[in-house]
Amino acid sequence: MSVELDVFVGNNTIMDEDVYQLWLDGHAVSDAVRLRMESGALRDCVVSVEVVQSDTMDQFRTFQMCEKLLQSPAKLANQLLFQIPPHKQAMMIERYYQFDNAFAREVLGKKLSKGMKKDLDDISSKTGIGIKSCRRQFDNFKRVFKVVEELKGPLVDNVRHHFLLSDSLAKDYAAIVFFANSRFETGKRKLQYLSFQDFAFCAGQLISYWTIGAVGYSVMEDMDVDLEKEFLHNLKDLKVLINDKDMLDQHKSLVCAQLRGKIKVFNEMEANFKNLSRALVNIAAKLTHTKDVRDLFIDLVEKFIEPCRSDRWSVGDLRLFLTHYTSSAHMLETFRFEPIWDRYMGVIKSCILKMYHD
Repeated sequence: MSVELDVFVGNNTIMDEDVYQLWLDGHAVSDAVRLRMESGALRDCVVSVEVVQSDTMDQFRTFQMCEKLLQSPAKLANQLLFQIPPHKQAMMIERYYQFDNAFAREVLGKKLSKGMKKDLDDISSKTGIGIKSCRRQFDNFKRVFKVVEELKGPLVDNVRHHFLLSDSLAKDYAAIVFFANSRFETGKRKLQYLSFQDFAFCAGQLISYWTIGAVGYSVMEDMDVDLEKEFLHNLKDLKVLINDKDMLDQHKSLVCAQLRGKIKVFNEMEANFKNLSRALVNIAAKLTHTKDVRDLFIDLVEKFIEPCRSDRWSVGDLRLFLTHYTSSAHMLETFRFEPIWDRYMGVIKSCILKMYHD
């Protein structure tokens, strides 16, 4: 009886980046072989389907054996089983932890627990992302969250250090961890127009300016995962801007003086100034409650962005308004909360401008 046996002996581990991507995308070997043959990448080679299948199976087997190491990236450089050059290791790690923005958008703000795994089939159908790829991405989110949630020090640095990721990918994972920890509402219908990158940008702003780490606390603190409670509590003091009628009128006059002739929606802004100001200040004053923190983005959309959109504000108009709305408060003689105000409005302005699609 004859037996066919494929044997390959070598030193460096052979690795085709296109085949690696097919494995990451969750394709079966047969599908990967077909896609390789159809792609034209092998056009210049006289190669049979059997050889491509054997090569694909061998590489898939190698990737599966490497997967445990990829789940703890620091171990990849120290293992002796696979001779993988450092630049290839970096590529493998980065690609393994890359994710689809459409998938991240579906799970953003949700609890990264085992119970959510039952939803992955639905997410796969909705996004068109293979179920194996969805599972890999979800497991990566959960793994990173579990490792860095309780670590001391800057969140992005912790992600980058423990998982050896690029700066941009580490920032995206920091956003996922931050949203999962605070459970921000992202699934409401009125928020569906916002992309993962819109929310990731806002997460970066919140991490940089509203967390304990933003104000230079000791690195022994759990710095960047939780919003600073004292800051949120102090935001209630901003209500003087809308509760004091004289201050509200003076603030309006100062802003109108700055914007007259500079924005196309001046009349609408002047008519709605008090409502817009009340919306921004009331959102700030409610952030002492966990539920209102979670509803931050839906509140910004419903109470500020939608009224501006209905009056056809441009992004340029909005940027000018928010700039002068913030700076004019400094001219109010009895307003003594400038540091809190600037810290609050700096983030709110950045987030609104990112979320406002005119």
